[in-house]
Parts: sequence; structure tokens; C-alpha cells
Amino acid sequence: MGSVLITLLPYIIGSAIVPVQIIVGLLLLQSPHQGTLKAIAYVSGMTVTRLLQGVIFGWVLTGITTAAQDGSGKSPIVSTLLLVLGVLLLITAYKKWQGADDPDAPPPKWLTLIEQATPAKALGIGLGLPLIAAKLWVFTLSALATIAAAQLGQPASAIAFLLFVILAEILLWLPIGMRVLLPKQAQPILQRVVNGLTEHNRAIVIGVSLVFGVWFLATGISGSIAT
Repeated sequence: MGSVLITLLPYIIGSAIVPVQIIVGLLLLQSPHQGTLKAIAYVSGMTVTRLLQGVIFGWVLTGITTAAQDGSGKSPIVSTLLLVLGVLLLITAYKKWQGADDPDAPPPKWLTLIEQATPAKALGIGLGLPLIAAKLWVFTLSALATIAAAQLGQPASAIAFLLFVILAEILLWLPIGMRVLLPKQAQPILQRVVNGLTEHNRAIVIGVSLVFGVWFLATGISGSIAT
């Protein structure tokens, strides 16, 4: 289990620092009415979607990975997903450098929904964001394929994926915890974080996408050659 969690660490970090999900969560949290409830509903929605992805695609990938795995213990499914993720991130970095919008960013109507969101709408945003964000899809699928390739057995695999989900959402739950435990102190801090992420979103996306894109691409190529 420990070695699998170490292998999952890049997917956890990459998924956790996708800027758009953090910005949406913070904007909901900063809402003047029921901000904490809206943020909790939003993150809970993301959790539900990820768990459903884990149930459905975990079962599929377990069968495919087991059938495709050779005696070396390496799965071509994982290598392929890493290649896809690496290329996707590098394309994102290039497009962002050229000044194009982030393809995983919510469309303008979503921003309006965020401003006018009720807790129920916030839940819907959380349910939908992991389904429209390509990078979040591939991070999740790569984590599932890695767990499947490790052949931990059903209980351990479920625990490993649950830990992936919890850690991938840690940057969404921490601000909520700050707001609940230290409401007065948290308000200006969270506002500065929102302003910083919004102002430097382009540089953050380029840097994160470039670093992780190169790493995942190199790992995927290495795995493909090895298999």
C-alpha cells in the first residue's frame, strides 16, 4: 500500500493544484450568504463524482489492466494514460503561453452560477466540474489504472483510491476548515489567496502544466519502452 501511495503522489499533487477548482471553491466560500455551506456542497459534489468514477472505471480498468499486464508488473494502460496526460498538459501550457483560455476553465455561464449559487447549485457545480475538466479526468483515470496495476485486492484498492480522493481535495477542504475554525482571521487571508490565484492564474497554469507535462510524458515514454 505504501509504495502505491508514493506512486500516486504525482497524480495527487497534480490533481490538487488545478487552479480552476480552487478558485471556484474559494469564490463560493467567500459568498456573503451561506458561503461555508456552499463550499461544503461544492467539494462534496466533486467527491461524489470522483467516487462514482472510481467505482465504474476502477472495475473496468482492473479487468483491462490485469489482462494487459505482463510478467514485469508494468501495465501499458498506465503508460498510455501518462502519455496522454503529459501531452495534454504540454498543450495546455503552450496554449496558455499563447494567451488562449484554459480549456478546463468553466464557461462564462458557470461564473454567473458561482456568483448566484445556492447550496444546491454549488453541489451541481461540484458534481459537474470533474466531468468537464479533461485534466481531472486523466489524473483520476491514471490513479485508478496505477491502483489496478498494483493488484492490491478489492478492499485495499478501494482504500487507496479513497486516500487519493481525500488528498487530491485537501486544498479545497483546508480553506473551509479555516473559515469554520477561524472565521475572522480566515476572511482576509482567503481573499488574498483568491486575488493571487486570479491575478497569476496564467503563470500558475503554465508552470504546473509544463513541469508535470514533461514529467508524465517522460514517465509514459519510459514505461512504454519498458513494456
